[in-house]
Amino acid sequence: MIAKVTRGADVGNLLRYLYGPGKRNEHADPHIVAGYRHPAALEPARRADGKRDLRPLAEVLRSPLETMKRSRPAEPVWQCSLRTAPTDRPLTDEEWADVAEELMHQTGIAPRDDPEACRWIAVRHADDHIHVVATLARDDGRRPNITRDYLKARKACQTVERRYGLCPTAPADRTAAPRPSRAELERAQRAGLQEPPRVALRRHVAAAAAASDSEEAFFAGLREGGLAVRLRFSVRTPGEVTGYAVAMPEYTNSEGEPIFFSGGKLAADLTLPKLRHKWTDSEVRRPVARSRRWATGSSTDHEVRVAAYQEAARVAGTAAWQMRAFHDPGVRADLAAAAADVLHVTADITGNRELAKAADAYDRAAREPFGRPPPGTPYGSALRAAARALAITNVCWGDRREQKRDLTVDLLFLIANIADLIESVAEHRLAQQRLAQADAARRAAGRLHGVRRTEPRQATSAPLEGERAMARLVAESFPVPLVDGLRSTGTRAARPSERPSHRKGAPRR
Repeated sequence: MIAKVTRGADVGNLLRYLYGPGKRNEHADPHIVAGYRHPAALEPARRADGKRDLRPLAEVLRSPLETMKRSRPAEPVWQCSLRTAPTDRPLTDEEWADVAEELMHQTGIAPRDDPEACRWIAVRHADDHIHVVATLARDDGRRPNITRDYLKARKACQTVERRYGLCPTAPADRTAAPRPSRAELERAQRAGLQEPPRVALRRHVAAAAAASDSEEAFFAGLREGGLAVRLRFSVRTPGEVTGYAVAMPEYTNSEGEPIFFSGGKLAADLTLPKLRHKWTDSEVRRPVARSRRWATGSSTDHEVRVAAYQEAARVAGTAAWQMRAFHDPGVRADLAAAAADVLHVTADITGNRELAKAADAYDRAAREPFGRPPPGTPYGSALRAAARALAITNVCWGDRREQKRDLTVDLLFLIANIADLIESVAEHRLAQQRLAQADAARRAAGRLHGVRRTEPRQATSAPLEGERAMARLVAESFPVPLVDGLRSTGTRAARPSERPSHRKGAPRR
């Protein structure tokens, strides 16, 4: 069961909507199933024309506002929509009444056995949901305490799920990113966009944060990516940056101005203070280790790219083993968070749409409850350093088609080890009883396996002899065997005597 809390100023307009025909879904037989008094005493009477007379009910709900001892709130109408899952059985009116009473009790708006509580009603006009309406004014003239009401509503939903055997939902732990509103979805659809800008901005900001080791590099990366950046400065300390917001220049409001989203509106771990916590970690800020192949002055761009892929794949494979071998919750939390950095950077530099969707799906599994940053560890720092190395080599890559042709085998190794790491994160979240995060990790791993199955078919020819030798050496050095995983993708190492065959007209290297 899910709950959506909104606030308003006029209870009369809300009642007319609840008892009206509806805008998106038809309202069938709207009636009160529960309230601060018996539902029969609150049900609006029908007029001679068959319509409901809603004025008496609206006046009864408004009346406590006139006797408030303090100033009247600007939005005194509290409304919560409660909806069951499509797979749940239909609840009876008596069961919905119990659900509404539990919600009022958990939120503190109308606790049980409190005769001076706020006035409220619950209207049902469909099988799968009800609307609970309350006036935020107690009969004794005081205001109710509705602090963190949406979190309390989530707790009430979980209580009734267990009581009636409904489909269980995740707790309100703030690991999920804010979803686009209906207005954003409709505006994006009218503009012909593939996805709402909030989703695309979250992905771009996460990739820029993973590729940066300082605040200056982060903002520079956002601007180089074509985003508009607006900084927020402290009112107490002039010149001190306390936050930021980003926007797509082409996504504007009715006045032609870009619509900005702050980091906190994108995800709990993308606020500037939490990004600073990651960047200021001494382990994270250490220089990116360069392999022996990087150190040679004669290394070509291709050799640098291969080395970066090999290093990232090796570190990801080691991290997957560490997730299963180490039982320190701090180490596991840091590895889970750092895995998101590697996945976001890989999706960004390859431009692969499926990798981007996998990164979006995995984001929830990577976060700690309520956006708390995990403690920094050398194990997570190694993953983040590998992600930054991949991003640095992207500067000189140029055409992604050439990159894809030359680095298909290396990309497969990297994706395979990231998938193994994410599967180990799913096992960890499941052991923690964080079912929503475990499901997010499993979905991300499934998308990565899908990319591995399709990527070899997009290659235009078999690997060259040098690439095969390189892949064989890398596979032998991996802490997690990947030969079986690559064999399942359909790739086959050609024998030395074999030469790749081409159909007439097919592209060649």
